[in-house]
Amino acid sequence: MTLSLLMVVVLILVYMLGFEYLEIMELKARDFRFRLRGPVQPGPEVVLVVVDEKSLDEIGRWPWPRSKIAEVIKILDEDGARVIGFDIVFSEPDQNTNIELIHRLTKEIERQGVINKKVSGFLARELELADNDLILAQTIEKARVPVVLGYFLRIERDKTVAHITPDQIIAQVEQLKNAHYTFARLSSSNVELDQKEIAQAFMPVANIPVMSQAAVSSGYMNMFQDIDGTVRWIPMVIRLHDRYYLPLSLQTLRFYLNGIPASTYVSELGVENVKVGTYELPTDELGRFLVNYRGPSYTFPHYSMSDVLAKRFKPGTFKDKIVLAGATAVGIFDMRTTPFETSYPGLEVHANVIDSILRHDFLIRPTWAGGLDLVVMIIAGVILALVLPRISAVVGVIFALGFLMAQGGVNYLFFKNGMWLNLIFPTITIIAIYTGITAFRYITEEREKRKIKGAFQTYLHPSVVNEVLKNPDMLKLGGEKKVLTVLFSDIKGFTTISENMDPEALVHLLNEYLTAMTDLVFKYDGLLDKYEGDAVMAIWGAPLDLPDHPLQACRTSLDMMAELEKLRLKWAEENPAIPRVDIRIGLNTGEMVVGNIGSETRFDYTVIGDEVNLGSRLEGASKEYGTNIIISQATYERVKDVMLCRELDLVTVKGKTQPVRIYELIGENSQIPQEKAELVKAFSRGLKAYQSQQWDLGRKIFSQINALYPDDGPAQLFLQRVIELKKNSPPKNWDGVYVMTTK
Repeated sequence: MTLSLLMVVVLILVYMLGFEYLEIMELKARDFRFRLRGPVQPGPEVVLVVVDEKSLDEIGRWPWPRSKIAEVIKILDEDGARVIGFDIVFSEPDQNTNIELIHRLTKEIERQGVINKKVSGFLARELELADNDLILAQTIEKARVPVVLGYFLRIERDKTVAHITPDQIIAQVEQLKNAHYTFARLSSSNVELDQKEIAQAFMPVANIPVMSQAAVSSGYMNMFQDIDGTVRWIPMVIRLHDRYYLPLSLQTLRFYLNGIPASTYVSELGVENVKVGTYELPTDELGRFLVNYRGPSYTFPHYSMSDVLAKRFKPGTFKDKIVLAGATAVGIFDMRTTPFETSYPGLEVHANVIDSILRHDFLIRPTWAGGLDLVVMIIAGVILALVLPRISAVVGVIFALGFLMAQGGVNYLFFKNGMWLNLIFPTITIIAIYTGITAFRYITEEREKRKIKGAFQTYLHPSVVNEVLKNPDMLKLGGEKKVLTVLFSDIKGFTTISENMDPEALVHLLNEYLTAMTDLVFKYDGLLDKYEGDAVMAIWGAPLDLPDHPLQACRTSLDMMAELEKLRLKWAEENPAIPRVDIRIGLNTGEMVVGNIGSETRFDYTVIGDEVNLGSRLEGASKEYGTNIIISQATYERVKDVMLCRELDLVTVKGKTQPVRIYELIGENSQIPQEKAELVKAFSRGLKAYQSQQWDLGRKIFSQINALYPDDGPAQLFLQRVIELKKNSPPKNWDGVYVMTTK
């Protein structure tokens, strides 16, 4: 609990101090919630008339003569548009070569002294017809539909505008017709001096006077980006000198609502209220409005300006609509990054703002949201601190993930209902506390495991110790029946070898041999049961389940023989006097009792039972048959598809009455040379002759094998047997079973 609370305190401090990277993460998480929510169908009020690629192809490159814009206004006016808002600034006079020509003609005629009243009137009329700025201004002024123009506010005074004089600034401000709030109420006369955080501009980039005077109003088109370059907020209030101004979206909405007044209330705390008629906008103290984006670009209807000019639309399409006009063609439009796209027309951002206000569908960041974020972090920390230490690691992961998903789900529900709560910090809190508690538990449990390991590793195999660490109940006496594979190996003639070597060399040789054999047991996931002098006993299938344990035991046996050959070469180089070392291996698979066997204070993890004894007897049988590896029929049946084995005999080992069929393990089928396979086939024919008492045929076959393979022990043994049985026939009830009298 102490650790969790400490982590919560640290995270709360981080939250309150604010780190840019974490702020960006939260902003991106908010964008993800937008995409998760998906598009929202906007209302029918807002449509966009755009200068798109189609318009440029049909009419020509931008900018067009302003007489074209005038035609667009006329057509929209005739179709019944309610208001037109231009996301275009007409800050410079139209470049018109006809006007320049008329001015030159006028000057030349005046210089020649041939001007008269009739010529002067003609030139004046032609000048008026050629003046696209005047044509557009007159169209705006005469239209029934209100036209709202856009402009920019310069926020920072940098070197690019250092040459601007105060008179020029004043001249630009004077062009902002009806651009400021109708009512701007201040809580005190000193508020203006205190509001340093509200966006402030030092000058506008306004439309030329003839345009400004013709339009009903104008609104700024400024959009401020967050620290990651995404537009999520629109400033609803920007102060210029001693007045507060409105954005294009709000001005356009005003005249859609018949020119109703807009008001704002500013106090020492910032912007507390923005209203357009009865519509109250939820802004923060900086006057910013959080845009509840309806979806990606083209969520609102787009109409190509060339189609409007050609009247390729159904009459009444724009009746009673809010028409936002601007550019969307690549290279000329105001490109913005939004939660949905990285290339989003700024024109459509204004449409989102208007639709959100008309629908009363706002996305807000409540003033109490910060306090709720802290409460969620504290609650998450307390719950995790109480629950995680009391449940297992697996359940802990499930609980933490479930808690994380529940927190995210509740946060998303708030978002869908228009409320933005912090997602990243509660999520980080859950992850950090889960990680901290899990790490703490791991450290403390590892400390306990080290104590257990230190206490038991001197008399338990490391693999058993690891199993005990997972399940301490294994330390109790008792066992279970399981089908396992047991291996016994022994060095042939070890007594003779030990007598001919000095003790130090013998111990060195034995240690090197046992190390190599033990490594192979571990390589194939076996459990080393014990050493008995030069003998090795190993188990497969316990304490950990191993489905293919007979096959793994066989592979271990084959690798033991291969590794022994390497050791022989090494020992021969080191000391030629070292006797040749060879080993015998016996394998059996069957049901055995496995577990901790011993006293209450001292026990060993081992196996017992008849099947274990059979494995030991098979290792001894190798001496009789002159082989290295003998396996039981139970083992053979489980590996015969992979391993080549030679059936040796049907025997009754010492201590048992039931005969057992035994096999010599030769090797894996894919690695056996042809001559070995031929030997096995030939021996199989000889064995059948032996078992069917065809002594002459058996003698012939085994003699042939002996001639080809003089070192083959089983062939030598059975050649002796058939000769002996030929001389002394067995009883009539002879079943071919060989009874072993030694271990």
